[in-house]
Formats: sequence, C-alpha cells, structure tokens
Amino acid sequence: MYEVRFHGRGGQGAVTAAAMLAAALLEEGKFAVSIPSFGFERRGAPVVSFLRCSDREIRQLTNIYTPDCLICVDPTLARTVDIFGGLKPGGTLVQATNKPLAEVALSPNVATVGLCDAIGIALQIFSKPITNTLMLGAFARTTGVVSLDALKRSLEDSDFRDAGLKQNLLALERGYNETTVHTIERRAAA
Repeated sequence: MYEVRFHGRGGQGAVTAAAMLAAALLEEGKFAVSIPSFGFERRGAPVVSFLRCSDREIRQLTNIYTPDCLICVDPTLARTVDIFGGLKPGGTLVQATNKPLAEVALSPNVATVGLCDAIGIALQIFSKPITNTLMLGAFARTTGVVSLDALKRSLEDSDFRDAGLKQNLLALERGYNETTVHTIERRAAA
C-alpha cells in the first residue's frame, strides 16, 4: 500500500486534491481511498487530508501516520506544522516553493523531492494562490504513481468540467512540466 499525506491551508484545495487523485488512481485500475480530515474548517488554517492506494482492496480508513509521500501545497506551512512527522525512511516530499533545493528544510527520511513554484504559477493562471491541481501534476512527475492522462480524465469528470476546466488542465500540465525532481544522497553514519 502507498500512503500520501496532503498538507495545506483551508481554501487551497488539499482535500479536493486527495479526492481527485483517488479518482485518477481508480481510473488506472488501482484501489484508492481519500480520507479528509477536518479540524478548524476556516480559510487559512492548517488542513490535512490522506490518500491510500494499492493493487488490492483497501479496508483501512484511518488517518495516515507513516506516509510514503508528503504533498505540501503551501510553502509556509512547515514553519508552523511538523509536516515530516512519521515520514517513512526513503520517503518523498512534493513541495510548493520557489526556493532552490539547498534552501528547503528536509527531514533525514526524505530521499526524493519534487519542487514546484505552484503559488507563482497559480497566480499567473487563476490570479489566486490555489495550488491543488498544480501539485497533483507535481506529484505525478515526482513519483510516477499516477499518469498525467489519468489526472486529466479525473479533472474532466469532476466538478471542474463546467467551471474552470481549461485553467485547471493548464495548471495540471504546468505542475507536471515545471516540477524539478531531486534525489537526496545520504551518507551512512561512520
């Protein structure tokens, strides 16, 4: 089973992104479940959502405490929330940021990093810092867990089909194409 934890702020679409990713994985014949987590339900408050995918049926519907991958849709969130808590060794971080890798805080458990200037791109496309579809493209590019085509079909079948589909498809593609993927080499302790 592959487990993903989304970190964002209310209004950025982290919960919606998990649901769209689950739909795309189902489209590819995998089993997937999206689990929203609601706390302070207000715009700007930290939000977490979860996704599990597998080749077999999934019965576990609890929060994810030891994810394989973290998707952080807000570059400022790591200052106030421990987004790395429980990340499995060899884990993946998909981060919205315009900073170079050397300036991004990382856990020792991170082995792969996907960086995308999602806020900058979102402002160009939507005139708002809504990064969820951009970060789905970044996730696809960084992990290969889901294809860009399946994500596009998921968007076309979603509520975006009537409002903003063209912009969200552009955001998805730009997120995919403008993500830089880095492999972190760690030296064994002597």
